[in-house]
Amino acid sequence: MKYNTKKKITQSLAFILFRVLSVVVVGILGCILGFILIRGAAAINWEFLTSYPTDGMTKGGIYPAIIGTLYLTIGAMIFAFPVGLLSGIYLNEYAGKAWLVRFIRMMTNNLSGIPSIVFGLFGMALFVNYLSFGDSIIAGSLTLGLMVLPIVIRTTEEALKQIDDTFRHGSLALGATKLQTTVRVVLPMAFPNIITGLILSIGRVSGETAPIMFTAVAYFLPQLPSSIFDQIMALPYHLYVISTSGTDIEASRTIAYGTAFVLISIVLILNLLANALRRYFGKKVKMG
Repeated sequence: MKYNTKKKITQSLAFILFRVLSVVVVGILGCILGFILIRGAAAINWEFLTSYPTDGMTKGGIYPAIIGTLYLTIGAMIFAFPVGLLSGIYLNEYAGKAWLVRFIRMMTNNLSGIPSIVFGLFGMALFVNYLSFGDSIIAGSLTLGLMVLPIVIRTTEEALKQIDDTFRHGSLALGATKLQTTVRVVLPMAFPNIITGLILSIGRVSGETAPIMFTAVAYFLPQLPSSIFDQIMALPYHLYVISTSGTDIEASRTIAYGTAFVLISIVLILNLLANALRRYFGKKVKMG
């Protein structure tokens, strides 16, 4: 009896601790978002969102930086998501448990821990210099895609592992091939959870500064790119530059907070769209 009472007290204390920590985390996040919202809302207007920067970025808007950020994010996902998805499918469904597979998984985990600035230097050496892409959208997108590739691979693997093997065995018993089973049975059931990797990747890609600093962005470029081999502006680098190199301190701070507000809003909108996509595929799985 005493043991059960002690166990219930310990469990209650643990739950209280978890709730307090959750409230603290949400509170910290709320403080950060509230601070950016209050400081940045004053700078937000239609002209700020749709005009080009002027006077060394101390005046004007951030339209080219918004478009550049979207280009880089979409470009990175176009590369990372298909490659990561196919890699995760191969590792979980076809590769088995050989030593090579364990080595690939270990290297993938190590790759996810490499600092982003190292990816920037690698992207500059490979895409900018060796492949002669120059500072461009494609060089920046490929660099960012490589950086988030481990996230997509690991989330794809984990999503596929959650599918019970009885579904695979039932499909094979009905005469389906391994490929048909993977594409028509396993993948649709796992896809809602695979979208998690897409959401995490979008969040990381949208706010990275170091990789694109070496591969894609320009300090001041008041025009839109005409091809994937052009330089661009991007919100994270734009925020960094005007926060550290502005000539008019007060104006630079106002634009910096406004830029931070827009960047957070874009990340939030992209995440909401990805979550909506996840719910859509989740409903299709339940209906099926």
